[in-house]
Amino acid sequence: MDFNLTEEQLQIREEIRKVCREFSDSYWREVDRKREYPDAFVRKLTELGWLAAPIPEQYGGSGLGITESSIILEEINRSGGNATACHAQMYTMGTLLKHGSDEQKQRYLPKIARGELRLQAFAVTEPNAGSETTRIQTAAARKGDRYIVHGQKIFISRVLQSDLMLLLARTTPYDELKDKSRGLSVFIVDLREAQGRMEVKPLDIMINHHTNTLFFDGLEIPAENLIGEEGMGFRYIIDGWNAERILVAAEAIGDGRWFVEKASRYATERVVFGRPIGSNQGIQFPIAQAYARIEAADLVRFQAAAKFDRKQSCGAEANMAKLLASEAAWEAANACLTTHGGYGFAAEYDVERKFRETRLLTVAPVSNNLVLAYLAQHVLGMPKSY
Repeated sequence: MDFNLTEEQLQIREEIRKVCREFSDSYWREVDRKREYPDAFVRKLTELGWLAAPIPEQYGGSGLGITESSIILEEINRSGGNATACHAQMYTMGTLLKHGSDEQKQRYLPKIARGELRLQAFAVTEPNAGSETTRIQTAAARKGDRYIVHGQKIFISRVLQSDLMLLLARTTPYDELKDKSRGLSVFIVDLREAQGRMEVKPLDIMINHHTNTLFFDGLEIPAENLIGEEGMGFRYIIDGWNAERILVAAEAIGDGRWFVEKASRYATERVVFGRPIGSNQGIQFPIAQAYARIEAADLVRFQAAAKFDRKQSCGAEANMAKLLASEAAWEAANACLTTHGGYGFAAEYDVERKFRETRLLTVAPVSNNLVLAYLAQHVLGMPKSY
C-alpha cells in the first residue's frame, strides 16, 4: 500500500498554503472578533476554483475526488484558518451531483463553479428531532406545480451567506409510513426568492459559525426543484454523510497539526527556570501523544477517502476517521492551551479561537457518541443501543 501523495496532491497542498498565507492570523482574529463571515477568503478560494474541486469538468469544475477535497480543507485549518466557513459546498453538492437531474445540474453546477452562486447551507436538523432525522416534522405539501413548506429548522449554518440551500422536508406523514426511512424529500431552495416566507434568526453561540434558526411559513418551492424521487430524501442525504465525515476528519487533522506545531514551537522557545519548558516531560509528552494520535487518524482519513473515490463501501472508515480525528484534535487543543498557560487565553495567540473552533468537530455534524453507536451496531453486530 502506497501512503505517499501524488505530485498533483502535493501541488494542491502547496497551492492552498500559498492562498492561506495571504490571510494572516490577524485576519482570522479580526473576523472572529467581529463575528463576520470571511468573505474575502471564500471569494479568493472560489475565484481560484478550489471550492469547485468536486464538480465534474463538464460543469466547469476540477473533477477532483474526495481525497483532494479533504487536502484543501485540511490545509486551511492547518494554516490557522477556519474551513467550516466554506466546507459545506463540497459535501452538500454531493446530493445534487449524485441524485439531481441533468437539468438541475446544468442549471446550478456551472454557476456554482464560477462563483456566481453559493451552495453553503443544508437544512436538516430540527429542535424536536435532533439526530433522529427520520422524525423531522417540517412538511412540504404538493399543490399543483409547487410544494408549500411549513415548519422549523435549527443550527442551519451560512443561510445568510448562501444563494442556494438544500432542504430536507417531510412529504408523507410519519404515521402513514411502514418504512420510517421513507417519506422525506430533498429540495433545492433558491434563497433569493424565499423572502417573506422564511424567517432567519441568527444564533449567538461560542464560535463564529453563522448558524441560524429557520421558520418556514408557506415557503413555495417549484416542483422542478425536488431532487430525485419524492420520499427518498433520507436515503439521498445518507449517501452524502460519508463524504461529510471524511472532510470533517480532514479539518480536524488540520486543526490538530496547527495545535501541535504551535505548542511544540512555544515549548521550545519559552524559557522558565533557566531552560525551555519543553524539556519537561509533563509538557512534551502530551504534545507527542497528540501528534501520534493525529497521525494515526490521518491514515484512517486517507483509507476512507481512497475507498470513497473508488466507489467502495466506506461507512465504517469514514465514521472512524471523523471520530479519531476530532478526538485527536481536541486532545492537541488541550495540550496546546496547557503549554501556553495564561497566554493561551489571550486572543493574540489564536489558541483560544482555534480551541473553540475544533471543539465543535466532536459534536457536529454528528456526535461522536452516535459514531460509536454506529460502529457497535453496524460493524460489530451488537444490539442497537438507542
